[in-house]
Amino acid sequence: MQGSGRPLLEKLEFLLALAREKHFGRAGETCGVTQPTLSAGIKQLEETFGVLLVNRGSRFQGFTAEGERVLDWARRIVGDTRAMRQEVRARHPEVQFNILSRTSAEILALLENLEIDAGLTYLDNEPLGRVTAIPLYHERYRLLVAADAPLGDRQTVTWTEVAQVPLCLLTPDMQNRRIIERLLRDTGIDPHITLESDSMILLYSHVRTGRWASVMPARLAASLGLTDVLRSIPIIQPEATHIIGLVAPAREPMTTLTAALVTEARRIAP
Repeated sequence: MQGSGRPLLEKLEFLLALAREKHFGRAGETCGVTQPTLSAGIKQLEETFGVLLVNRGSRFQGFTAEGERVLDWARRIVGDTRAMRQEVRARHPEVQFNILSRTSAEILALLENLEIDAGLTYLDNEPLGRVTAIPLYHERYRLLVAADAPLGDRQTVTWTEVAQVPLCLLTPDMQNRRIIERLLRDTGIDPHITLESDSMILLYSHVRTGRWASVMPARLAASLGLTDVLRSIPIIQPEATHIIGLVAPAREPMTTLTAALVTEARRIAP
């Protein structure tokens, strides 16, 4: 996901500053921007996720339930990014990062045009073209469902069962959606998809209502910090997996930065 204007990571930093300061003006000062700039960045986040994050009046009045969830994700994303930057800078002190979220097709186009140095995408599903690819991990899938909704009391579910409950999924331009829809249609049943969004946060908020379920990667489901209200249930029969990895332009010689990224990916790959 990427809203207009400033990079997504910077907008998440704005959100974290607002959580610390509980005041738009002071949060802007800690981020080195004006209050209108910080407010605009948070509004762009809300537009990107399709939900209200902050309760506003004449002053800051706290976060909405969806805002609290985004705040949890922001802490993880920003914290992991800072740790990654510190580790890489120890090895490559001149490297600077700009992290974007794009569809898999956009990633490959940006690589081809040398507009990005590398990307993370599926390696074993749709054609990649001429790239250098380093596998990093296997993606597995979970049914995210309210505990009191149909299938919510199960320890495992099948794709046939998942295809028969009301689902909210990512939009078809996302490769994750295409993978999941193919797995559902392979059951011979037309899946019951009644809501689409390009925002995982919006899907999560709809699952909380109990009217929809969703299918998400196991790693993402595990990061949500689920409570007794929601469950993440393994989907079996078949237990589908796909490979996520780093892709970089297949050009020799590689740029110094691309070579460093590839080296680090090979170092951490299982």
